[in-house]
Amino acid sequence: MTPPQITVLGECVADAFTEPASTRNELALRVLPGGGPANTAVALARLGTSARFLARLSGDVFGRLFRAHLEASGVDLSHAVEAAEPSTLAVAELDTRGQATFSFHAQTTADWQWTSAELAGVDLADTACVHTGSLALVKEPGAVVVEDFLAVAASRATISIDPNVRPLLVHPEVYRARLAHWCGLADVLRLSEDDLDLLLPGTAPEQACDTWHAAGARLVLITRGADGALASLDGERLQVPAVGTRVVDTVGAGDSFTAGLLHHLGTRGLLGGRLTDLRIGDVEAACLFATQVAALTCSVAGPNPPWESQLARFATEKTVAQHLDPTH
Repeated sequence: MTPPQITVLGECVADAFTEPASTRNELALRVLPGGGPANTAVALARLGTSARFLARLSGDVFGRLFRAHLEASGVDLSHAVEAAEPSTLAVAELDTRGQATFSFHAQTTADWQWTSAELAGVDLADTACVHTGSLALVKEPGAVVVEDFLAVAASRATISIDPNVRPLLVHPEVYRARLAHWCGLADVLRLSEDDLDLLLPGTAPEQACDTWHAAGARLVLITRGADGALASLDGERLQVPAVGTRVVDTVGAGDSFTAGLLHHLGTRGLLGGRLTDLRIGDVEAACLFATQVAALTCSVAGPNPPWESQLARFATEKTVAQHLDPTH
């Protein structure tokens, strides 16, 4: 079955990674296009889903990089706004496990300046799912505009939200105050273990799932890095193991997981509306696929999700390895 269109709304961020410089008083940066929603749109398109990205793209050097990257990956930018404001920059420092800590340069940048007029003309007739999250849902003045857009979209499309908490830019309390409202809009809520610790400190993952189900989200997924993922569908739960891989860094892994999940559900005709036909077996299959997409993203530098052909080759290699060594 051909995957339906998925519309992604949110930010592009220039992810700058430190590199060795020629002298001690210099800092060399390698800049890669990133940002949670942009990463998800790219991953969806590379997997073969028709992905449309609603973004505000600056005309500066980073904005041109974003546009080229998105278009080369097959993302539809027909409704992207040409913004006058500058792009958002995030400088990443990696620890020994490939985990990134970011410092942001995001004041009055293009990504947060949404107006109702810019989203009023977006036709959702062919869209089965709208995905958003991260800073686009909390940064003013555009956050309320994005929430209003989701409320309208929910009448015809599945809504997927990834909070992607960024405490250096927005206090977690802002996310906490809005999370119940987002769950009322969302059919799918995907977040990381770190997000859980920031949103509901000291709360067991299963209890958190029940809290968010009660607020309205049917499918809750908590990704746990090397420990895989917990999925909860209306309280029916399962654990999915991570796929073993050589980790270069984990940047964009959660975004790729989300894309893999939505792509898999879309190809099975399970997106659109309130997920009424979704069963726990469908969730398990989608999560197993999503962990493979995330693993391949972790195996390369930066938010660089795999293409469909790479994923097929990876799956074949894993199957052969398991056949040759069942304990693998």
